[in-house]
Amino acid sequence: MLGQDDGRPVLGAAELGREPGERASLVQFSSAFCQPCRATRRILAEVAGMVQGVAHIEIDAEDRLDLVRALGVEKTPTVLVLDAAGRIVRRAAGMPRKADVIAALGAAV
Repeated sequence: MLGQDDGRPVLGAAELGREPGERASLVQFSSAFCQPCRATRRILAEVAGMVQGVAHIEIDAEDRLDLVRALGVEKTPTVLVLDAAGRIVRRAAGMPRKADVIAALGAAV
């Protein structure tokens, strides 16, 4: 069951499978044979490595169908940007551009 804050889902360690970042988290929903997911993984890991306190967390969509359904994830990759409290501040489906990830992260930190 997802927590709520003003009606918005809040994701914590229980949902993410590990501790979120201190300042923000880049959460990626992927699937095994998804080519864009591999490129997205590289982009998000690079951005997370640039900003202290930001974690990149990859979730296998097939393993976490409960979370996929609860959040309405329809395709992979889907990227969620979470603030320090675990609230979703940005969401995008498809492979993001690095500049867009950095800009979205600015809304979270």
